[in-house]
Amino acid sequence: HLTLEAVNTLIGNSNVNGSKGGFDGKYHSVTIDANDQLRTATEYGNLILSYENGAALRLKDIAHIEQGPENSFQSAWANNQPAIVISVQRQPGANVIQVVDNIKAQLPALQAALPEGVKMTILSDRTQTIRASISDVQFELMLSIALVVMVTFLFLRNVAATLIPSVAVPLSLVGTFGVMYLAGFSLNNLSLMALTIATGFVIDDAIVVVENISRRLEQGESPMEAALKGSQQIGFTIISLTFSLIAVLIPLLFMGDVVGRLFREFAITLAVAILVSMLVSLTLTPMLCAYLLRHIPPEQQSTFARKGGELFDALVRGYDRLLTVVLNHQKLTLLVALATFGLTALLYMMVPKGFFPTQDTGLIQGITVASQDVSFNAMATRQQTLSARILKNPAVESVSSTIGIDGTNTSLNSGRLQINLKPFGSRDLSASEVISQLKQATADVAGIRLYLQPAQDLTVNDQVSPSQYQFTLDDADSENLVSESPKLVAALQQRPEFNGVVSNLQDQGRVSYVELNRDKAARFGITASDVDTALYNAFGQRLVSTIFTQSNQYRVVLEVAPAYQQGPASFDDVWLQSSGSSSSASSSTSTASSTSTSSSTSSSSSTSTSASDTSASTTSSGMVKLTAIATIHQRTGSLMHMRLNQFPAVMISFNLNPGYSLEDGQRAIADVREQLHLPESTTLRYQGETSAFQSATGNTLWLILAALITMYVVLGILYESFIHPVTILSTLPSAAVGALLTLLLAGTEFSLIALIGVILLIGIVKKNAIMMIDFALEAEHHQQLSARDAIHQACLLRFRPILMTTMAALLGALPLMLASGSGAELRQPLGLVIVGGLIVSQVLTLFSTPVIYLLFDGLAQRGNAWVKRRQQRARSGQ
Repeated sequence: HLTLEAVNTLIGNSNVNGSKGGFDGKYHSVTIDANDQLRTATEYGNLILSYENGAALRLKDIAHIEQGPENSFQSAWANNQPAIVISVQRQPGANVIQVVDNIKAQLPALQAALPEGVKMTILSDRTQTIRASISDVQFELMLSIALVVMVTFLFLRNVAATLIPSVAVPLSLVGTFGVMYLAGFSLNNLSLMALTIATGFVIDDAIVVVENISRRLEQGESPMEAALKGSQQIGFTIISLTFSLIAVLIPLLFMGDVVGRLFREFAITLAVAILVSMLVSLTLTPMLCAYLLRHIPPEQQSTFARKGGELFDALVRGYDRLLTVVLNHQKLTLLVALATFGLTALLYMMVPKGFFPTQDTGLIQGITVASQDVSFNAMATRQQTLSARILKNPAVESVSSTIGIDGTNTSLNSGRLQINLKPFGSRDLSASEVISQLKQATADVAGIRLYLQPAQDLTVNDQVSPSQYQFTLDDADSENLVSESPKLVAALQQRPEFNGVVSNLQDQGRVSYVELNRDKAARFGITASDVDTALYNAFGQRLVSTIFTQSNQYRVVLEVAPAYQQGPASFDDVWLQSSGSSSSASSSTSTASSTSTSSSTSSSSSTSTSASDTSASTTSSGMVKLTAIATIHQRTGSLMHMRLNQFPAVMISFNLNPGYSLEDGQRAIADVREQLHLPESTTLRYQGETSAFQSATGNTLWLILAALITMYVVLGILYESFIHPVTILSTLPSAAVGALLTLLLAGTEFSLIALIGVILLIGIVKKNAIMMIDFALEAEHHQQLSARDAIHQACLLRFRPILMTTMAALLGALPLMLASGSGAELRQPLGLVIVGGLIVSQVLTLFSTPVIYLLFDGLAQRGNAWVKRRQQRARSGQ
């Protein structure tokens, strides 16, 4: 009458690793050791359980002993072949490229140490997309530099005048790299994107300086005189341009949450590049102009230079005529300017809003869900069927698949898939298109559902879920969650905005509930603890001992043979020892390494079995059958419990259909919630990306307002005026119209990347107004011109540098707008916003800024006249 508890005790007592002391003699010390550890299956098999009729009963006589995985309810496959999948993640601050390169260098040695039949291969290398993305951004950076230099040459038509501002680009970038190194920044998507945008910014200051010096050379000044006077004349303008642009970036440094941490590096990188370019433009650029720049008379210029000059002169004359017309119709111009304010608000309401653009990283993550009572073997079969279907897709390079409970999977009826796509040049379809194909190809696989989503380089999700977006319901009363969450899921599934709506509520698992008759059990001296021990010895993962080696440690697992774990009928084979011996389960089954999972119950019984004839369920040696003292009920119960802030919770995840934004999704969820009249105690909370989007959306207008206020304060300090900063800021609505209209026409969401573009646009477009106003104020003060004549002259004088700086910034962003390849989805919104905003603002501000300048100048004069009259009346009254 051998029990499993006896086997448990025998193994635990036979494999020990305790301290045994030592001797300390007169001259020598000796450590005591012993063969107290068992390391092989054969050694365990030779353990003697008892003697029957003088013959030894060994463990191998009643059990099957083998080396195997600690958890037999975990499996993994690589391309549908059994595998051990090892995921490697870098430590914080480590260079991911270097980590992967070091791992690859070690693979040959690791492969040589493995048995001949084991093959080690790389299933997924995330650095491939990182390398491709960085390579693409580096190309875009070089293209931006080339385009900016080209536009400089087209306007100045002089090799020396082109090379001088071009020097500012590499010097500014090198200086920025130095600060990035000292700050511990890395070259990533965001920092490289900042450097690409910076190419259009950093050359602006040098262009303004070179253009002004060139203009003075054309007026007959010597190179040294032109360099000194030209740089002095434009110095304040350069400082105003630089600090007002940096002022726009200041609010980005104080953004909260994970968004702030992401874009702080972007803002600092860009601000440093702009600051270095200012220093270069005010020092190195005038010096180079003094020694390299020479005025070339028209008769000595090349045909290209002469024709280009004639074309530009024609542009200036055309602009002069149009500007005269506009200044003669100021009211109409002001109405157009005012209309841009209303159009900006309208377009902002119309444009779809999202968080981060969805990227094609070449990796698709999948989650599979089967019925809640599926067996492990059935789940494995269905999982492999899905993998086989997926591998047939020509865009798929490899598939890794896992099932079983681990750190990311909380139930046996779900699994994980990682689908690696072929490189961009080897496939014609995007990740989203591949997902659509895979869903169609696997839709008819019975008994399992597949949820797919593209993996993202930039994500704030901290929950693993079948779909991309999540929210939770929590309530102190779990019954409310059980009743209301299915209704909410069903209602959302009917909405056109969503697909892949699924809940993690799993309360329909099969449970065999053992109801102990404590009175009967007490007659035999059996306690509830004895029953639990017996059940866990038989059907659970009982870790009975540990094998220690020099490099690792291994568990010894006790369990009944799989044939005796097929269903509730196995309870008939469970016996317990009555009082006087150790209580345990006993059966004629053999043991094997295995694992199991526990579950909790929460519903009424549907079926039950019991035994009332205790005399037929006991033996003369004191063994008691489990069913003699307990009734077995078949129930449904929860496979898992989720808690949020210590309250029961349910997570619902969803994907958005094409044409719908995250803002549309949140609005639809609010509508459904209101229609269902959820209990007041039930709280809906957005999680992960949806929560971050909600927070960012609420802060968007405040962030833009903070940028405007910061820039107004900086300009007010620089100009010592309350009026002129308003004139400069009046250029912004036209840029916003262009940015939002471009996003609408391109079908692109107003994402966080687009918001950064708008903030940068605020800093770019005010350059036109600054250059105009600086020269107009100088003409008023030094040439005693009227406000209209001064602003008219300033517009014509600054027409060329305005066009040059705008084109430089536009062409610097153009490669981002036209980007393709890895990570292009992240860069395109920034390019679209800047290019679209600059085009529209360039057309409008060349005419609206002079009119607004005259409007505020007139208001200021009337205000000054009113103050003087008040002062005169006060003096006359005295």
